[in-house]
Amino acid sequence: MVSVGLLVRLEAKPGREADVEAFLRGGLPIVEGEPATTAWFALRLGPSTFGIFDAFPDDSGREAHLSGQVAAALMEQAPELLAEPPTIDKVDVLATKLPGSTPA
Repeated sequence: MVSVGLLVRLEAKPGREADVEAFLRGGLPIVEGEPATTAWFALRLGPSTFGIFDAFPDDSGREAHLSGQVAAALMEQAPELLAEPPTIDKVDVLATKLPGSTPA
């Protein structure tokens, strides 16, 4: 069951769109090793706008992810890849449908 999540918005610098996409694709193997990251989605919202949505069972899982490898790499590479700092919103998950789960 998930109860909290993160909604992250990323705006690529002109000409760096492919690099942001590659960065996001490269994050998947890392988050697969995070037991408290129940769901993780890398998104393309527009030509230069990207996003991440991830979900966790509780605040401790979310905080572990925020201090993990993907978050550290994002903050390290943000000045080079992004037109502005990432927007990171902590969200509450109101309802879910995941394979093998019961409704929240």
